Amino acid sequence: MTTRYVPFARSMSGYSGGRLRTDVVAGVTVAALALPSSMAYAELAGVPVSAGLYSLLLPVLAYAFFGSAPRVVVGPEGTVALLVATALAPLAAAGSPEYTALAAMLALLVGGVFLVARLARLGWIADYFSQAVLVGYITGVAIVLILGQLGKLLGVSSDADGAIREAADVLAHVGDANWTTVLVGALSVALLVVAGRVNKRFPGALVLVVLGIAVSWALDLASRGVSVTGEVPSGLPSLEVPDVSASDLAALAAAAVAVFLVAFSDSILTSRSFAARHHETVDANQELLAFGTVQLAAGVSQGIPVGTSGSRTAVNDDMGATSQVSGIASAATIAVILLFLTGPIQYLPSAVLGAVIVYASAKLIDVAQWKELARSSRVEVVIAAITVACVVMVGVLQAIIVAVVLSVADIIRRAARPADAVLGWSEQEDRYADVGDHPDAGITPGVVVYRIQDRLFFANAHFFKRRLWAAVDGAPKPVRHVILDASFISDIDASAEVALREIIDGLRERNIELHLARVTVELRDRLAAVDLETVIGLDHFHGTVTAAVDACTVRERDTSS
Repeated sequence: MTTRYVPFARSMSGYSGGRLRTDVVAGVTVAALALPSSMAYAELAGVPVSAGLYSLLLPVLAYAFFGSAPRVVVGPEGTVALLVATALAPLAAAGSPEYTALAAMLALLVGGVFLVARLARLGWIADYFSQAVLVGYITGVAIVLILGQLGKLLGVSSDADGAIREAADVLAHVGDANWTTVLVGALSVALLVVAGRVNKRFPGALVLVVLGIAVSWALDLASRGVSVTGEVPSGLPSLEVPDVSASDLAALAAAAVAVFLVAFSDSILTSRSFAARHHETVDANQELLAFGTVQLAAGVSQGIPVGTSGSRTAVNDDMGATSQVSGIASAATIAVILLFLTGPIQYLPSAVLGAVIVYASAKLIDVAQWKELARSSRVEVVIAAITVACVVMVGVLQAIIVAVVLSVADIIRRAARPADAVLGWSEQEDRYADVGDHPDAGITPGVVVYRIQDRLFFANAHFFKRRLWAAVDGAPKPVRHVILDASFISDIDASAEVALREIIDGLRERNIELHLARVTVELRDRLAAVDLETVIGLDHFHGTVTAAVDACTVRERDTSS
């Protein structure tokens, strides 16, 4: 029971000292990146920076124990922060105690939505994100993250909305760049590239962060116009339930559902993308439970609703993290920093942070995955490309909606044109096989064996009729028997029932018999329920295709004699 609901316990089986060292280094590195970025997202959400920092403690520990993705990093995230700001702006003044309490309560409500979704086992929603959507989404996020760091690397700020507009604005004012910042950013990227090529396990990002703080302090880079993190408040949060009115609770309900949809979708897309790289799986229902506890932990510790950080997850994965021990190490590091080391962090150049994010984000764009999509289907490449464009140009929430619509449309497209084949006996395979793939497959004169590899329903009923008649009309000799290999047909609906009756009538008009082979119990029951079993004929059902062909051969011999 423990390992079922607490994946962390299962991941500790066979844990070694080598893995511990790797995970700790990864966790410390992620913490160094999380602290300044979480401060920025807190400001974006309209709450004090302390609320962003508190969201790096208990929520991270909660996910470490309950999350099913061993490398995912949770915490304050840009899209969720924007939703928080949008939801709370009409209710209280940004930065006020009332506003901060509302943000914490929103986190509790989001956690409640996650837990209700877990009880309802709504993890299946995640299954509507296809591989094309996953590849497109993670590529789009990588591009957005890279574009978002241009200002930090050049020392140019922009108030433009959207990744492309912001990047264009920054580049338009490149003449105003702070060249000391540019030098810091360029050297940082160069150090990361060299470190990665020398040894992929070398903690280049961690070394860079420490080096960046030391150089910034020694040379007083802030006085040269280099943007730094600035003062960080110290201390740990107290645990309490925020006090808000009933009317505010009602006003936050819709926002809680919106944050749930964004946070869950983003989490599943990100976690499954990274899990696929390591041949792992992510349990969507377990993720609902994990994020329920994560959001509750954020709420009671005066934090804000959190999400999955694509950039920090990329860094965590790049550092070779093997389990959520890295998350525990990250939370512990943040706690130590908040208690004792807030002073040095204030010297961290923003350009160093930007360089680390750019380097990690660039690795998210997997050319091999795009090539695999191209080999599989051009349609999937188009879906992935549209997803990328939506993430970059429209936004994450809108992109997720478009991605779901595209995935469902692709499902309908595939269901409307399922794989099918005319079968013949292959001596080489010693079975009935697709004559298109096996030229040696022999066809029994007067018999057409046809297989369709999907359930029959309204979307593919006409395709089924068209393809079956094409197989009959294309036969080299006059057809007397049609054998339908029904092994892949799990069910039929009313439209398919009508189509099947039309086929039976049409075959009989041509003096052709219909036989069914390898019919499942469920399909046989369904045919019996609508009286099609009797219409087809009880003696026209066969256990194998071979048995059906033999029966047809016997019938032909008996008829001719």
